[in-house]
Amino acid sequence: MEPIDRLAIQMERLLERLDTVLPPQRHEPDWQASRAFRWRRRGGSGWLEPIAHPQRFRLAQLRNIDRQRDELERNTRQFVAGLPANNALLWGSRGTGKSSLVKALLTEYGEAGLRVIEVEAHDLIDLPDIVALVHDRPERFVIFCDDLSFEADDPSYKALKAVLDGSLAAAPENLLIYATSNRRHLLPEYFSENEEARNVGGEIHHGEAVEEKISLSERFGLWLSFYPFDQQRYLDICFAWLAELGADVSDGETVRAAALRYALARGSRSGRVAWQFARDWAGRQRLEG
Repeated sequence: MEPIDRLAIQMERLLERLDTVLPPQRHEPDWQASRAFRWRRRGGSGWLEPIAHPQRFRLAQLRNIDRQRDELERNTRQFVAGLPANNALLWGSRGTGKSSLVKALLTEYGEAGLRVIEVEAHDLIDLPDIVALVHDRPERFVIFCDDLSFEADDPSYKALKAVLDGSLAAAPENLLIYATSNRRHLLPEYFSENEEARNVGGEIHHGEAVEEKISLSERFGLWLSFYPFDQQRYLDICFAWLAELGADVSDGETVRAAALRYALARGSRSGRVAWQFARDWAGRQRLEG
């Protein structure tokens, strides 16, 4: 085989390998056809991928978080109407409806121009690129960061701080950030950091480490706290989902006892567990019927 032929074969193999690494050819997203997008990265590049079948929740389906629901919906209505609105941090217990609330807002306000872009925490370093893509669009964009938390040396949180309120470039008027987290300050907190606090004239002044962590969450103008459900609220959610799924709940005591056993086995009485129980119970009924 001639050297030129061997070189051609090697080049062809190299191109085949590159095809598996390089991102697909980037096209301008069809903003009108898709309401939900996901930021994807491959080979050092990022692009917006439409989500063909986003999860659909209705606000009326979310139980026992009325105050949080009303506050975030009001903020979103302001935003969609082109009025001033705040970035929002939804923090608290797992499975209490934080991410479902954001998804429900897309269902309610997608027709009014709301769009949601889901960004993983480790991709937040690409926020300036995402901002550039949507800056001049007529739609109203919410960047959705689910289950957000950072380690102390994570560079992504610096990018988030800059977009929220710390960059020389102004944030676009058509973009907000809604983040959910189990941590109020998004960063790990250590007991030793409290020892840095000092008393100045009777006031508590936090040390630099605590101040740095507080400064990130303070850049969200709207804080919404989510707390664990008690037993009765958990049961209310179970029965509400069973009604949505068309399950027979005429034997209420049997359903109640089964729902409590289900929660006990998982060590949690959350909205997520209630939804899982309802699906399990409704599915069993139909299978046995």
